Amino acid sequence: MRTDTSGDWQPAATLEVLKLRARLLERIRAFFSARGVLEVETPVLSGAATTDPALASFTTRYTGPLFPQGQMLYLHTSPEFPMKRLLAAGSGSIYQMCKVFRDGEAGRQHNPEFTLLEWYRVGFDHHRLMDETGELVMDLLAPPLSLQPPERLTYREAFQRHAGLDPLAASPDEFRQAAKAHGISISPELVSEKAPDPWRDLLLTHVVEPKLGQGRLTFIYDYPASQASLARIQPGNPPVAARFELYLNGIELANGFHELAEAGEQRRRFEAQLRIREMSGLPVVPVDERLLAALAHGLPDCAGVALGFDRLVMLACGARTIDEVIAFPIDRA
Repeated sequence: MRTDTSGDWQPAATLEVLKLRARLLERIRAFFSARGVLEVETPVLSGAATTDPALASFTTRYTGPLFPQGQMLYLHTSPEFPMKRLLAAGSGSIYQMCKVFRDGEAGRQHNPEFTLLEWYRVGFDHHRLMDETGELVMDLLAPPLSLQPPERLTYREAFQRHAGLDPLAASPDEFRQAAKAHGISISPELVSEKAPDPWRDLLLTHVVEPKLGQGRLTFIYDYPASQASLARIQPGNPPVAARFELYLNGIELANGFHELAEAGEQRRRFEAQLRIREMSGLPVVPVDERLLAALAHGLPDCAGVALGFDRLVMLACGARTIDEVIAFPIDRA
């Protein structure tokens, strides 16, 4: 059945916003060129997919001379894995601006296809990369925004300030009481939850995040070790992940790591994520063996960060929704 598209053939973003996007892209390239960071391109399609249970990959099928029986391919959710292969091959510090794809994501700040800026700095840890990330974002947003100097809070400090509890030591009952005190409706599945991360995520999204980055950039760092993803674990009591996120006006802009370089530990994390996917009824996807081989060869000491470019444009022009800063969002594509 043919769908009537006569009324939505035009771009969702105005010409002024599209020109702003172009200017910001030019300034990003100038920023990294001045610092000697190489721009690279990596494949959008891969035979491997992210194992992260929170992310869903789009799939397609290739049939051709290399794979006469057909080969399932995945649209990347991030260029991280092939960029790390370049780092292991000796590329030095690199960056990339590309389209990435995440199934099931749509809303005021989400489009299934969006633009990601991702970069890796050899010899940096996550603290030094926070410095550079702050410099870049302040440069891109001022003007038009007049922002106070950036602030940094540990994950623990952010929860203590805005949710009134220690997220690294709280019991399930303390999490439950904090959620009720802030008027959060608790789902039946969560009522008896004993693991801390679901409670942390609930309070983070409903209580902490909306209060972050009000009139200034706010970096949150030292995440729980269980949320390390691809970051290193820092020893301590308790150990924490060498990870940070950046917020402005309650919107998450960036997620960065002091990158894990141990192939064996990375494989263990992938396998743990696959077990969660299987228990949750999610597709069990192929692990990126080429990434693991690159890590075994040797990843240089580095830190990396991914920044949502469309959200940055939203903040720069005061848009309420991501559709206002994309030429053709998913419902007009």
